[in-house]
Amino acid sequence: MPPHALPTTSTPASRRVVYVLLAALATAPFLLLLLYGGASPSALCPASYRAPRRLPYPSVLWSRVPPLPALPTSPHPDLRGSRWIVFTASPHAPRHRPLRAVPGWQLLAVADEATPADWSQPGAVLLTLADQARLGFRSVSFLPARGPARKAAAYLFAVQRGARVIYDADARNAVLGGNLTAHFDVDLDQRQGGAVLLQYSHADPNRTVVNPFVHFGQPSVWPRGLPLEKAGELDAEEFYTEIFSGGQFMQQGLCNGLPDVDSVFYFTRKSLEMEAFDFRFDADAPKVALPQGTMTPVNSVNTLFHSPAFWGLALPVSVSPMASDVIRGYWAQRILWEIGGYLVVYPPTVHRIDNVRAHPFDEEKDLHVNVGKLIKFLMEWRSSKRTLFERILDLSYAMTEEGFWGEKDLHFMTAWLQDLVAIGYRQPRLMSLEIDRPRATIGHGDKKEFAPKKLPSVHLGVEEIGEVSTEIGNLIKWRKHFGDIVLIVHCAELVDRTALEWRLLYGRIFRAVVILSEQSNSDLAVEFSNLAQAYKYLPKVFARFGGAQGFLFLQDHMIFNYWNLLNADKARLWITNQVKESWSDVPLHGNKIEWFVNQGDMIKKAVSNFPSHYEDNYRRNVGENNLIRCSSEIFYIPQRYIGGFSNLVKAIGSLDIHHSFAVPMLFLAMDSLSNFESKALTKLVYRADLPSNTTLSTIYTAEAHAVYPVKVQNEMDFVKLIRVMSSGDPFLMELV
Repeated sequence: MPPHALPTTSTPASRRVVYVLLAALATAPFLLLLLYGGASPSALCPASYRAPRRLPYPSVLWSRVPPLPALPTSPHPDLRGSRWIVFTASPHAPRHRPLRAVPGWQLLAVADEATPADWSQPGAVLLTLADQARLGFRSVSFLPARGPARKAAAYLFAVQRGARVIYDADARNAVLGGNLTAHFDVDLDQRQGGAVLLQYSHADPNRTVVNPFVHFGQPSVWPRGLPLEKAGELDAEEFYTEIFSGGQFMQQGLCNGLPDVDSVFYFTRKSLEMEAFDFRFDADAPKVALPQGTMTPVNSVNTLFHSPAFWGLALPVSVSPMASDVIRGYWAQRILWEIGGYLVVYPPTVHRIDNVRAHPFDEEKDLHVNVGKLIKFLMEWRSSKRTLFERILDLSYAMTEEGFWGEKDLHFMTAWLQDLVAIGYRQPRLMSLEIDRPRATIGHGDKKEFAPKKLPSVHLGVEEIGEVSTEIGNLIKWRKHFGDIVLIVHCAELVDRTALEWRLLYGRIFRAVVILSEQSNSDLAVEFSNLAQAYKYLPKVFARFGGAQGFLFLQDHMIFNYWNLLNADKARLWITNQVKESWSDVPLHGNKIEWFVNQGDMIKKAVSNFPSHYEDNYRRNVGENNLIRCSSEIFYIPQRYIGGFSNLVKAIGSLDIHHSFAVPMLFLAMDSLSNFESKALTKLVYRADLPSNTTLSTIYTAEAHAVYPVKVQNEMDFVKLIRVMSSGDPFLMELV
């Protein structure tokens, strides 16, 4: 009997969930994230961005870039100033107090497609879409229709009109005391021997990222963009060091009220859906600098840039808005070291009101599971280019090749740098990297102490126990266990209705999710594979992910409960050899069933073509007059068996051996049955024959390793599946 269909009844609430999910799937950046499931080494953006060809390296003759002065016919021709505040002209929410003008600063709003036609704000100048198009900047043509990336036009506008400092702001910001100069270092003294700043210690060379919220009194809160596995590092610094002030070209302020937290924190720290956050950071804690080799998330809602770092204002355009400023922040910090600059984090500078509407978890999923790869890449990157802009272009090219952002961003960054040259921006000179020199020993006199306060933490529904919630801890644990394993899902159902859903479900756990089907779909990155011989396609996937720890094959009627397999040995083969409903002996002697006899003849021919040690393994495991049949809806192949599996598939050649006979044959040729992992795929719900009235709730259990059969045909079925699976992974409910 075929796998049962899920019940079709739905409530208004479930219909609303589906509409929300479909709206999310219609969002272009998120759609691409789902399409490619986080294929490595992409840190924050889809593997679709990885160019299948060698990218041409941009060629720019900087000396021939024509100047682009501010003309009398330009928008707002008389507007000039050295201090600017830039923000997006978003529709005003009822609970928000609009960002107010600050004395001595130009308040510049940039419109996008969502800006109301009648938008206005006291003290603010608006750059409309029409204004932006008239500015003559090359980079404007690459900007998305909506989102914070459009601020690039305003940044260039400000630089062209005399900016020395640009404050990158959110429309919800209420500057504490109405005075930015009282909070940030707006005027820098770059002379040696001046003021000194507290600095994180570089004593641990393996520490590449820190959570600054610990320093400012909120150790169990973390900023958006921090690798999730670092969220549980709550200890205060053993000691700090010091650095001369003057190089803090990027300055990150903290937000009271609603800090820039991710959706993981937002959705797991509330007892009531409509309850607002109101955090407080330690306003008396000293600002703290980050040494070369150490990074922290930087956002686009409360950050000050001095002119030596204006090149770092550009927000990537090919990634989702929730990833754009995080990528920019890490990218800019790395380039900042090339000119001897550094990032400083400041006590609270603004208050933001929580509008009780966080971004969906799905829009940030790659931030949570892959941002560490971006940081590692940036730590290892080096360039021998001779000017700053050439090195920025070099890094932008490398990040495109590695899939951290799209080819569109390479072209955008090329245009952005040319725009800076055209408006008269002068490149800072390069400095030698401190991280490439032997670090000085930190003596006792160089160690500076500071004991952070531990302020009341508004966790609402979560008891404050000094560590991240169990759900987040589990997500980290599962991702660490399966994060270098590629999942291959073969879809028998209508793949155009389910491919995105499988990537949504499993992509947050696995390194990548590859979708196979007998109905290929290039738009959804679904690859053609005949299920009857799906094993023959697997070597192509293996070759694409050469560094993967292993590969898990899964048919879409089998639901995998990943949380129950953490004790299984990933260096061994997994298959359902201990599940009698799935694995069976087929005697050949006297067998009158023609299909079995034909399969047996082809298997004998294939085995005789195997290298001798594989042939011997198979015959010891099976004998001469038997076949092993396994439904093979789920099995796992670790990296050390990949070469053998691929070679054996070649030996099978054009023989029409069915998947259900070929997979156990290959497994039994590669190793002894006694060496298969005994802790994996033993606790299955496997029901070959089910009554027609069987429902999902009657067959599914979160305690099993996997459940078969479950039929997911559409978005509604998927939402129902998520709900029952959430008993094993409560965090799944954030997907819908």
